[in-house]
Amino acid sequence: MAYGIPKQILIATTNPGKFSEMLQLLDGVDTTWVSLQDFPDIEPPAETGATYEDNALLKARYYSEKTQLPAIADDSGLEILALGGWPGLHSNRPLGDNRRLSDSDLLALVLKRMEAYPHEPQRRARMVCAAAYVDPGNEIELCYRGSLYGVIGKAPKGKNGFGYDPLFYVPDCWKTIAQMTPEEKNRFSHRRHAMVTLKPRIIHEFTKREGFAV
Repeated sequence: MAYGIPKQILIATTNPGKFSEMLQLLDGVDTTWVSLQDFPDIEPPAETGATYEDNALLKARYYSEKTQLPAIADDSGLEILALGGWPGLHSNRPLGDNRRLSDSDLLALVLKRMEAYPHEPQRRARMVCAAAYVDPGNEIELCYRGSLYGVIGKAPKGKNGFGYDPLFYVPDCWKTIAQMTPEEKNRFSHRRHAMVTLKPRIIHEFTKREGFAV
């Protein structure tokens, strides 16, 4: 039962892979999901936040205002211990400017910078995701973080992911994220750890407003 959940909610991404992943993670929320591919004329905002949560909320607020829909947005990054947490918040633009790199260029850049760290303990890293939901009409703002710990591989493996996924090994299954099936990824991923908290909180907010919450 939907308990007043809006009829349409925006998932603020143009990436079909991420949209598909988010749909699986949000299964059971009774609404129609749309993506930024349905709004091709909207320019992205400047991601000026000091944290992943700041950027996720910034993007959710921005796209909600532009589309007049409640919006879910996330901000994620790769943090490599040996490199002081680089690329971190700038994972989409790791050169420190406004240039977005292709996935192959992102992987090549990481491998180049990791050449000085050949041993597994030196290659520890984590993937971080903050996921936000903003619904101005109902005065709701929510944001939760998830993390996944792993190791940077020495060569890309797998074709199922995007971004840094082919280099990020997960010790629990000793596969890169890009080698995982969608079901495996949605069991382990940093985005899953954020969404597993956000999803029930969205439902709870509308349950509470309809008088069903304890």
